[in-house]
This record gives sequence, C-alpha cells and structure tokens, in this order.
Amino acid sequence: MIIKESGEDYLEAILVLKNKAGFVRSIDVANHLQVSKPSVSVAMKHFREEGYVVADKDGYLDLTDKGLEIAKRVYERHEIISQVLIRLGVSPEVALEDSCKIEHAISEESFEKIKEFLARLKKEE
Repeated sequence: MIIKESGEDYLEAILVLKNKAGFVRSIDVANHLQVSKPSVSVAMKHFREEGYVVADKDGYLDLTDKGLEIAKRVYERHEIISQVLIRLGVSPEVALEDSCKIEHAISEESFEKIKEFLARLKKEE
C-alpha cells in the first residue's frame, strides 16, 4: 500500500494523540484532523488490513512498527520544517500550517539539508 498525504496525516495524528493522552480512538483522530468519523473508520480499516494500525476490542488504536516508522518520519519533518520557518521569521501559526503541507512534498535530500542547517544554527547559539 502506498501511503498518500492524508494517510500520513492519519498516522502522524495517532502518534501525536497517543503521546499526548496515552490512548487514541477514531473520534480523537477525527477531531484532531477535523474530518468525519466515517472517513477515519474507512482509513483505519485499510490501515489495519495493511498492518499499519491495530485496534483493541474497545476501539483503541495503536500503531504497528510499520505504522510508527512512517508516523515518526512525518512528525520529524513537521517539527524540523516548522522550527526553520519560525527561525526565518514566520509566525508559529503559519509555520505549523505550512510545515503540514511541505512535510509531504519535500525530497529526502532537501529535508536532510534543512535538518543539517538547523543543527548548525543550534550549535552557533
């Protein structure tokens, strides 16, 4: 299964919500992403079938190792890109919104260079 942008957003949301509250339900993902509960249900069904997500008998979601790997990668991109944009003078609100868009489209090469650039900035401080 090729994970599209919206799929990456779902997996990242599960990671963020789990880190924040310790548990995640489909309704939490729907509220976080501002999408309908049926949309989340359909996505979670596909993710379970493909081995990215598991759900327990009470409906609590968790990422498999495969799902966690993707979620962490997307979240790291989100964090690094938003930090760089903020350092460039972009407001935090706009930086977070823009990083959500950029994180999906940026090449691995460009992302690695941005990451290196941010690390150099932090060393200089």
